[in-house]
Amino acid sequence: MSNRVLIFDTTLRDGEQSPGASMNQEEKLSIARLLQELKVDIIEAGFPIASKGDFNSVQAIAREIKDCQIAGLARAKHEDIETAWNAVKEAKNPRIHTFIATSPIHMQYKLKLTEDQVLEKIKDSVSFARNLCPNIEWSCEDGGRSSIDFLYRCIELAISSGATTINIPDTVGYTLPYEFGEIIKKVKNNVPNIDNAIISVHCHNDLGLAVANSLNAVENGARQIECTINGLGERAGNAALEEVVMAMKVRSDLLKVHTEINTESISKTSKLVSSITGFPVQPNKAIVGANAFAHESGIHQDGVLKNVETYEIMSPESIGLKKSSLVLGKHSGKHAFKEKLKILGYDVGDNYINEIFAKFKMLADKKKDVYDEDIIALVDDTHINQINTLKLLNLSIMSGTNSKHVASLELDFKGEIKEISGSGNGPVDAVFSCIAKVVGFSPKLKLYNINAITPDSDAQGEVAVKLEYLNKEFIGKASDIDIIVASAKSYINAINKIINFEKNSNMQEGVSEISLTNMKGI
Repeated sequence: MSNRVLIFDTTLRDGEQSPGASMNQEEKLSIARLLQELKVDIIEAGFPIASKGDFNSVQAIAREIKDCQIAGLARAKHEDIETAWNAVKEAKNPRIHTFIATSPIHMQYKLKLTEDQVLEKIKDSVSFARNLCPNIEWSCEDGGRSSIDFLYRCIELAISSGATTINIPDTVGYTLPYEFGEIIKKVKNNVPNIDNAIISVHCHNDLGLAVANSLNAVENGARQIECTINGLGERAGNAALEEVVMAMKVRSDLLKVHTEINTESISKTSKLVSSITGFPVQPNKAIVGANAFAHESGIHQDGVLKNVETYEIMSPESIGLKKSSLVLGKHSGKHAFKEKLKILGYDVGDNYINEIFAKFKMLADKKKDVYDEDIIALVDDTHINQINTLKLLNLSIMSGTNSKHVASLELDFKGEIKEISGSGNGPVDAVFSCIAKVVGFSPKLKLYNINAITPDSDAQGEVAVKLEYLNKEFIGKASDIDIIVASAKSYINAINKIINFEKNSNMQEGVSEISLTNMKGI
């Protein structure tokens, strides 16, 4: 038995069946392209008989996507099967996926067929499909609640009629993991021709067990998992692709299987599916949730700063994220807080850290989100004796609708008075250019934001800038009645942080590269 597990993605079929998750053709193509980059083995592109639009989408995907098998779903009807074939036949590797229900409740109330009639339909539909396409998957809908002996007969007949993949779905998410695994084990041991087909599973999440059921099935011989991005799907959804894939990767020591999935494309694929469907991913969702690699607890933060493996069993890079994040909140510890101050450009001595940290804790109890600006204000309000290498002494601007914008500044830089003038695309640009010339470097302006502190016409303007320098970000903030002066002060505030950071760079060489982000859930 091979130790490779095939990944059959049904986001574009079962996922789209989630109420409100319908997608147009271009949206489906966008997702299919990322699924190809993700290196899924099979893309179930849709249910071609459902509508003309679905047919066209499946056909477009079949024509464009070359590195994945493309499957179309069909009921056990000639019309469905022929329509599915016409939709996928131009694919490099097409597949017809046909199904019929096999549980007593489905046969009696939905199909109104006897066991013998269901067997006849299996033979007829699979044989018809095989005459069109050599790659046939057959599914026993509601297999989890089917009679095991009847299941043996259905599967044996489907394989002898031409099925190359046998899918056993837990359609209503009813079974428990050991129970579902036992079904797979019994099928493998009791269907005479089972070695002529791949066993697949398709588990729904009604009891929150879809991933566990899928993995238990793999342990018992299944070698294809049908799943969706973000666990999208009818009712409570399907087994989440990202969860089954990363479980097999992280715990390959026990499961002893692997996939060919390019896991570094997981994060962006998750984001695209969420964006297109409008279904947000819950923050605490495994693997792709916003908090999956975020740490707020002081104990956790301290551990992660010392060794990331203390609290992370996989790296954020393994799913396509750049870094973990340590979220500052009321549960954060002093160690993480001090590292945050260093990133913001403050080198805080032991004489001040306790006082600032106590104020931070009080603030965190009152605020849900603690931002960089809040921390900067705490530091400034505590009157830390930070050395300001650069100071603004005087500023004048010449500006007009038909004249150049020229700034003249008088600065104190390292104890020396510097006078400089320069022009720019606007008065603020001219000021920033002059300051950059004096200090000898020009950081990238990532953010420039102006707010009125009060609603009055003579209100002070509060300016915040974010500068990027040596792949780090530094925030400056200042206020003044003159908005140009406030801009100059905020820029100088950030420049001083850069200078202070460079002075202490030797001390920071051992600092963890884990980003202490200012926003929860990033």
